[in-house]
Amino acid sequence: MKRKFFTVLLISLCIALIGCSEEAPPQEDILVPKKDLTLKKITETSLIVLGTIQDAGSPQIGCTKACCKHLFTTPDYNRKVVSLGVIDPENKKKYLFEATPDFVAQTNMLSNYCDFETNETPDGIFLTHAHIGHYTGLMYLGKEAMNADSIPVYAMPKMQDFLTENGPWSQLVTNKNIAIQKIEHQKEVILTEHLKVISFTVPHRDEYSETVGYSITGPNKSALFIPDIDKWEKWYIDISDALSAVDYAFIDATFYDGEEINNRDISEIPHPFIIESMDKFKDLPASEKNKIYFIHFNHTNPVIDMESKQAKQVIENGYHIAQINDIFKL
Repeated sequence: MKRKFFTVLLISLCIALIGCSEEAPPQEDILVPKKDLTLKKITETSLIVLGTIQDAGSPQIGCTKACCKHLFTTPDYNRKVVSLGVIDPENKKKYLFEATPDFVAQTNMLSNYCDFETNETPDGIFLTHAHIGHYTGLMYLGKEAMNADSIPVYAMPKMQDFLTENGPWSQLVTNKNIAIQKIEHQKEVILTEHLKVISFTVPHRDEYSETVGYSITGPNKSALFIPDIDKWEKWYIDISDALSAVDYAFIDATFYDGEEINNRDISEIPHPFIIESMDKFKDLPASEKNKIYFIHFNHTNPVIDMESKQAKQVIENGYHIAQINDIFKL
């Protein structure tokens, strides 16, 4: 009786396995990103794009539009929340700009780019402000996860207060998982002889902290990083002047235009539309336009699809659309 039972069980298992092999897609088709993510080791001081998407990711929770539907079942692993990495190979240092919800993958990516022995933790993390896509990745440094040891986190005064006075972030401070490094408006931070960073305030919804952008300067070139800002006209600096001082500019491009967010009051989310930025910059020389890399895309933004007419228009007008794993020598 037992022999008959095990025979039937074996036959059933074989049928089930045959069925799986015929109907289920290969595992590699599910897990491998569409884009080849073979990482090139970086041997010169460089900046790497580690994410391009707005805070809430893509697909975004509650989205029933076509831009999200298929992504719930077929994820695009290149759609990570906006972040930059900077590596100085000579000094064996690496830095992260923004601690996003994709922090785990992005710290791994940054480490894999290094041509020197290193662990997963950055040598410093620079935060722009207290909105969910820009600081919540710090949770992975805590006791429940890495239990990191005094990772330097660069933050403006209000951002520092937000982290030290509110749980669960305050636990990171008391447990010495992070060591907050206070930065100031337009004050230079020298990281190595090859790298310096300057923070500067920009207008944005500052419910919990200031909002800053960064100037990142390497031995040969420099970059501007402004992932979040209200309309350009609200800034005390002329953005065209800021562009003239750098070699690359990664700037807020949350929305292409107002049509894509017809279910919300646009006055509540006053980012510069891409069409507005292109109009503002239309009279700049081609060399200045060539510096601009649009970044921080809402899940509705059509330029995420490089084959869209909107993305092609951006390129045709002389600008760039930031892509994950883009590398820029500094």
